[in-house]
Amino acid sequence: MRRWSLSGRLVAGIVVLLAVLSVAIGAVTVAASRAQQIGRLDAVLIAASERTTQAVNGEPTVGTGGIAAILPGQGAGAVGLITDGEHVSAGYIGVDSHPIGLSHDQVAVLLAVAADRVPRTVSLGDLGSYRVVATPITSTGFVVNGLSLAEADATTSSLLETIAEVTLGAIALAILLGSLVVRLALRPLNRVVDTATRVSELPLESGEVLLSERVPDADTTASTEVGRVGAALNRLLGKVEHSLAARHASEQKVRQFVADASHELRTPLASIRGYAELGLREAGDLPPDTARSLARIESESKRMTSLVEDMLLLARLDAGRDLRSETVALGALLVEAVSDAHVAGPDHQWDLELPPDDLEVPGDPDRLRQAIANLLSNARLHTPAGTTVTASLEATPTGTAILVADDGPGIDPNLLPNLFERFSRGDDSRSRVAGSTGLGLAIVAAIVEAHGGTVTATSEPDHTVFRIDLPVADAENGPAEKGPAEEGPAEKG
Repeated sequence: MRRWSLSGRLVAGIVVLLAVLSVAIGAVTVAASRAQQIGRLDAVLIAASERTTQAVNGEPTVGTGGIAAILPGQGAGAVGLITDGEHVSAGYIGVDSHPIGLSHDQVAVLLAVAADRVPRTVSLGDLGSYRVVATPITSTGFVVNGLSLAEADATTSSLLETIAEVTLGAIALAILLGSLVVRLALRPLNRVVDTATRVSELPLESGEVLLSERVPDADTTASTEVGRVGAALNRLLGKVEHSLAARHASEQKVRQFVADASHELRTPLASIRGYAELGLREAGDLPPDTARSLARIESESKRMTSLVEDMLLLARLDAGRDLRSETVALGALLVEAVSDAHVAGPDHQWDLELPPDDLEVPGDPDRLRQAIANLLSNARLHTPAGTTVTASLEATPTGTAILVADDGPGIDPNLLPNLFERFSRGDDSRSRVAGSTGLGLAIVAAIVEAHGGTVTATSEPDHTVFRIDLPVADAENGPAEKGPAEEGPAEKG
């Protein structure tokens, strides 16, 4: 029953309890009724024994014809036996009131009855069960009277059938009414479950969460078990809401810091890069070590500038800004992105698969181009030379899908769940020929989510696929925008 629902267990408990009580009451009733019938039969039997004793007056009459004499006033089925110690006369009264003899085995049973005037039950074979009593009439002789238990047995059987029918009816009614009563009694618990279910379906992963769901006050009464559960859940939800608010405030501070730091770093990085380029113009007059140092300074400043720009872009996307909305022809974007990737990675094989008609979605063309370029760059940087990268576009029932597939070595399955997180790297599973900030795929995810779409990755050896699904249902509304609760730090400039 551990797998049963609470309502099922309650109804089963009610039914089992009712069944046990019904069986107990039925057993007591049958036993009492049986005892009462046996008592009445014994009383009649004792009276018949007294009449028989008076009728024989101490003189046993042997022979079947004498049975009627020893059973005065007895009806059909009455059994009698008389013996003087040597001779035996036994029989029973038939339905036509004529005496009928007993078999040897039946006589033997009656002779074995103790002559102590105590009624007892014996079985007379085909005649059935009898209640008999033996009464002494001489020192060696005694007379036996017996009355059939057939009527008592029939009454007991009828009573058992009645009790069984009533019990089954009561159990069926208990199942119906018990289910209704339990369902009504568990309504508050179901409302608590509904509240917990609605909370579990809320997007709690990021951003400001307004956790307004609460168990109704009517279901938080401290006097009931369900009420205490409801009150405990409300307290828990209150603490969760406070924790989520604290987390959001912390995220906002981090975003503010990242945006501020990224913005402030742009100017000194530009200066460092400018001075390095200026110094390299006079590289012929500089010592070789100094020229190499300036070249390294310029290279690293470019890499840091790229990292800062990526972080600033993520901060802007987190804040729901830096996007515009217009109709974007994805086929044209894909052609441009693959052409650029071919120039950047001539040692890779670049394929393009487009439908006959171009597909359009609402969105920011620059950001969508950047998302596609990041996926192509990811395939180029993390696969060996000679890898075939295929970019394709296809229509889906809910929008449009952009796919970037390669036949490289694949991605470690342990990295797939965190692939689109910031600063996540897949260097352990795919070859690496250039530096990476770990923000490329995070930017792809942020751009796609800002457009109301999803991005996924599947990988196995020789087949890795990145898929972007973009919706088209809300084309008039443009890319998804975050509300005021999601606004991040304002850009300086």
